Amino acid sequence: MTISFKGSHFPKDVILHEVFFYLRYSVSYRDLEEILAERRVKVDHATLNRWIVKYAPLIADKARRQKRNCVRLCNARWD
Repeated sequence: MTISFKGSHFPKDVILHEVFFYLRYSVSYRDLEEILAERRVKVDHATLNRWIVKYAPLIADKARRQKRNCVRLCNARWD
């Protein structure tokens, strides 16, 4: 299952980076807005909130499935 970014006004790399940054470092939406402004990308904190509400569960689910597959492969016995 791939995550659909259809209809987004920003590239998927920007969206994924900010969602990851929010989840990994627990920064506020306004801090993310400031970080993006330093990189000359103008995004409102409300937009960041919508991205995180929409994409964070999808990213977490995908990461959980990949982790589960890795655990199965890592625990396999190789003779």
